[in-house]
Amino acid sequence: MVEYDLIVIGSGPGGYVAAIRAAQLGMKTAVVEKSDIGGICLNWGCIPSKALIRNAEIINLLGRVDEFGIELSGFNYDFGKAIDRSRKVVKKLTKGVEFLLKKNNVACFQDSAVLEDAHTVNLVNTNEKLFGENIILATGARPRNIPGLDIDRKTIITSREALEFKDVSDRVAIIGGGAVGVEFGYVYSQYGAQVTIVELEHRIVPTEDEEISDYLQKSLEKYGIKVKTNTRFESIQVENGEATLSILENGESSVIKADRVLVAVGMTGNIEELGLEGVGVDIDKGYINIDSNMQTNISGIYAIGDVTGKMLLAHVASAQGVFVVESIAGLTPAKLDYDLMPRAIYCHPQVASFGLTENQAREKGYELNIGRFPLSASGKAIAMGETEGMVKVVAEKEIGDILGVHMIGSEVTELLGEIGMARMLESTTEELGWLTHPHPTISESIKEAALDAQGRAVHI
Repeated sequence: MVEYDLIVIGSGPGGYVAAIRAAQLGMKTAVVEKSDIGGICLNWGCIPSKALIRNAEIINLLGRVDEFGIELSGFNYDFGKAIDRSRKVVKKLTKGVEFLLKKNNVACFQDSAVLEDAHTVNLVNTNEKLFGENIILATGARPRNIPGLDIDRKTIITSREALEFKDVSDRVAIIGGGAVGVEFGYVYSQYGAQVTIVELEHRIVPTEDEEISDYLQKSLEKYGIKVKTNTRFESIQVENGEATLSILENGESSVIKADRVLVAVGMTGNIEELGLEGVGVDIDKGYINIDSNMQTNISGIYAIGDVTGKMLLAHVASAQGVFVVESIAGLTPAKLDYDLMPRAIYCHPQVASFGLTENQAREKGYELNIGRFPLSASGKAIAMGETEGMVKVVAEKEIGDILGVHMIGSEVTELLGEIGMARMLESTTEELGWLTHPHPTISESIKEAALDAQGRAVHI
């Protein structure tokens, strides 16, 4: 039996980052991955979908080149080639992760792992046993099904199939108006599909600030996307490749005809066939229970990333992995505050957020100052021809503590780093408004929104 200081099961953004950090700290480390190095995010999630979104953005831009004094008689696009490009992007990055693991002397096993006890991992295909002083479960999650909507991977699909199919159907229905739903809705609409998004809640991207959700819906509708909120999926029939969805919209029944249905109603943890029950690892509603240290109820076994259900974002998984490893090494990393984790949605316009929404802050009893700055007043946005969007700052009234920042617009996700640093340093709207930003940049919009929260904005 080979012995390790740490065994990581799963090689996604949580797993491989944890393994590399452990190796940097001198731990003898192994990673067990039953599928592809890089996990779902790199292979079938974050990265390939962003490559497709880039293609869609280019199509959108080519459709409005006359604004820039360019004449274009016409152009053709091939979704199959867009898929091929996304796979090339994935391959380049997976090779990079494999190189980093090798460089840091992390042992990699391409196999399925089953826990025999709190320190022993059985490799299913080779019957090899590994001993780990500590074990991190980083097995990720997969798209969740809903009753009555069986995935046939042809007409009714998940995001996994959406990243493989090389065609775009004429009519696409998307069940779920969260990040996955609006991102694929944007892509499909730019490739000529008639898209309908069905969302159970009263607004799309319902975890975002309500003002941002409303802005995004209006933007998507400009692209011809139909958005049905307060709408419940009732049933579906598929005949000869055509789906007929029965829905209940604001209490009224109707049907949607579609050639393809994308189910994007959330995720569930990959907890099966790991031997968790035999070891006694606590499970709740399809996810592994952890404490604030990412420790399960079994000493020496930790869980990070999507399989915990805490916050299904790649950068959160990475942060959790680093926290666990540094804790095991005897360091004292700062506790993770999930309320302060940045969130990003990559449709066009992008949605970027941080901290409390306005409604959440009011529910917590804060007295607020709200600052807003429209990108239509940004010199850089006007020059780029990307004036759709806004920056909204939610601040505590008395001191000006920044409780949340919510943005919608072109490339606003790139501004989240500044906001995160400002919050970590306990900056106020006074300091954020005082800081000199380069001109002309979209980042100036943060400064102006912070100033607006104090009634001091200059450019609106």
